[in-house]
Amino acid sequence: MVEKLEQIKKRYDELGEQLSDPGVIHDYPKFRALAKERNRLEKIVEKYQRYQQVKKSLAEDEDLVKNSGDQELKEIALMELEELKVEEERIIKEMKLLLLPSHPDDPKDIIMEIRAGTGGGEAALFASDLYKMYAKYAENQGWKPEVLNSNPTGIGGFKEIIFSVKGEDVFRKLKFESGVHRVQRVPMTESSGRIHTSAASVAVLPEAEDIDIKINPEELRIDVFRSTGPGGQSVNTTDSAVRVTHLPSGLVVSCQDEKSQHKNKAKALKVLRARLYDMKRREEEAKIAESRRLQVGSGDRSAKIRTYNFPQGRVTDHRINLTLYRLEEILAGELDELIEKLQLADQEDRMKEAFSPAWAVNSNNHQSGS
Repeated sequence: MVEKLEQIKKRYDELGEQLSDPGVIHDYPKFRALAKERNRLEKIVEKYQRYQQVKKSLAEDEDLVKNSGDQELKEIALMELEELKVEEERIIKEMKLLLLPSHPDDPKDIIMEIRAGTGGGEAALFASDLYKMYAKYAENQGWKPEVLNSNPTGIGGFKEIIFSVKGEDVFRKLKFESGVHRVQRVPMTESSGRIHTSAASVAVLPEAEDIDIKINPEELRIDVFRSTGPGGQSVNTTDSAVRVTHLPSGLVVSCQDEKSQHKNKAKALKVLRARLYDMKRREEEAKIAESRRLQVGSGDRSAKIRTYNFPQGRVTDHRINLTLYRLEEILAGELDELIEKLQLADQEDRMKEAFSPAWAVNSNNHQSGS
């Protein structure tokens, strides 16, 4: 790690020299690119420089404790040593976080798919609750949610709802929501007051661009049919609904929420592109996920990830053994605490993989010998 930090510092200094070169200054695109790279490295370099200062101060105080004949000076040095050791540990953790590579899809918008699972009508109502929760969270973040397709039930639930969310770093915050969500509560239609367990599955797909996934029109079968369910005057009167089948993969996407066949086709292709990209992404990450301990970010949609228990007013995330007694607030879109804890668990897990336990020993030897 120290060797990597030295390389980063060297690159940072090189960029500073290049940015002062008149030839680069007058080449605006190059100047902007180099400045952006240097800004990205600046936090790491600042932390590393502070780390070096702390190591130097630690060595000086340790020397005073061992060799000074002044007792008062020794006591001051001992107090400083405790504070410096705490700071050293904190800086090491912060540097490790800064060195972790970000997920390439983190800045992307997403397409979220929520489907009712076991539990019949109650599961459909729960799927609707989850949609409202994520839509409210998106609005709180200043993002823009938009329904792409839905299959509503007559009692206010959804057998399936697919929607996009556009904004800053959407995938980074919502990528851990993929999986099976369970609800434990007395159903609205249950007169005996028995608690039922129902479930809904959530899939979070980074929205793919043409540059990410190329779709050959010859590999698509497009079918049109009449819409069913809520949808306005065009329902059952025009062939506005669209079903797109991707022949090589067998993936099928239907869209009927718009009155325009053209708009439904465009939305269906957007969902198809995201699903194809997600298949490719998950295949690439499968090998990495096999060695993960928490599996927080693996996106395994068959895994039970969270339980919403109404009688106890609690929400439990099973991946990180976190229970919060804030059910109403969470369903109202207050997901920040949950998401931050999941991100922290993922960071800690990735740090354990990225940095071997031997680093601390090697780092101390390297610094004390310098």
